[in-house]
Amino acid sequence: MITYNTLIVLVGTSLLGASAGLVGSFAVLRRRSLTGDALAHAALPGLCLAFLVVGERSLPAMLLGAFLSGLVGIGCISALRRWTRIKEDTAIGIILSVFFGAGIVLSRCIQNLSATGSKAGLDSYILGKTAGMIFQDVMLIAGLAAFCLGVLLLFYKEFRVVAFDPSFARVQGWPAGILDLLLMALIAVAVVIGLPAVGVVLMAALLILPGASARFWTDELDRLLVLATVFGLFTGAIGTLISTWYSLLPAGPIIVLTGTALFLLSLFFAPRRGALARWMLARRVHLRLGQNKLLTLLHDLSEPAWPGESAWSAQDLSSRKSWPAGQLKRLLHQMVLGKLVDITVDGRYRFTAEGWQKSAELARNQRMWELILTEHAEWSGSLANLEHTEVQECVPAEFYLQLDRELRERGRYPKVLAQGQ
Repeated sequence: MITYNTLIVLVGTSLLGASAGLVGSFAVLRRRSLTGDALAHAALPGLCLAFLVVGERSLPAMLLGAFLSGLVGIGCISALRRWTRIKEDTAIGIILSVFFGAGIVLSRCIQNLSATGSKAGLDSYILGKTAGMIFQDVMLIAGLAAFCLGVLLLFYKEFRVVAFDPSFARVQGWPAGILDLLLMALIAVAVVIGLPAVGVVLMAALLILPGASARFWTDELDRLLVLATVFGLFTGAIGTLISTWYSLLPAGPIIVLTGTALFLLSLFFAPRRGALARWMLARRVHLRLGQNKLLTLLHDLSEPAWPGESAWSAQDLSSRKSWPAGQLKRLLHQMVLGKLVDITVDGRYRFTAEGWQKSAELARNQRMWELILTEHAEWSGSLANLEHTEVQECVPAEFYLQLDRELRERGRYPKVLAQGQ
């Protein structure tokens, strides 16, 4: 049974995941994922300094301090990248380690204070303490998440251009630098509101994983943002429920591991960009290329006897070209299923009418490419793959007709096609 405290934590982590997924998608698209990681680590000194200034554990004050400290860290990264010869990845590594180290030192100093240090609980901001979330925390997360959503909707068109082509935005007269800083500020807000739940170390993962997972499922920005928001919401909710069912497991790391599982699921099983789909596509392309090669070879062997029938065994084909036995068997089986060849009574293979037509078209395409290479070298730049690219798709129509005439004049035009015209 879900208790009141569990429900509070569940709503809070769900809102946190949704806002992190939405804002983090732009970090992924802008290739600023490591910047989000640096920002999360740079927020720790601000938390500690805010506690020292206020004198008590005030969540709004500490989150404000974390936000300002994160912005200072981002500013330092930008300054190092712009005014020195240090590259961005090096600058991120420097700021991440320096600010995080400073935060750890400040946290330890606060813990050693006799009066209030033991009550600060700043260590919970390093790895997070989801179970300590209260209703006021949820309202704060909801308010900041709504603020991020409102800013994104207000500047959606500008953010979309800056995310994909900041140079074009500058040419159009848009303040691309200011828009980029505003986007970084939103990422800072998303990071800050996640610190109490998942902590400094794990917040970058929650920021990156939903957007990276959604990227496998779509090429459209609108759908990507929706998917990333949904993925982030489910990551927070499912991770919280798992940590509730198994009370000995910490919620923050479980939330991140849930996001990792979703990322791996997307990586392997997304319909277009997933590893399985790409493997199947590569296999289909490899099979089609092999089939085209075999059909061209069979046409060259059978054309002298045309219009009579010519049959061949697998051994005949193996002797003509060093086909691996298993590959040749699979190709012939696929061609039989595709009704390009049929099997005679004695187990030999011969063309069907459809097979003759397709093989003749492939032979014509192959011979045109050979003609381009030997007689028209100026067009050789159009060559991509002899078996896969259609000549007609790569050269002007007038030149294609010229190649057609030259094949006929040289007696190399496929007889099957010549008779049908």
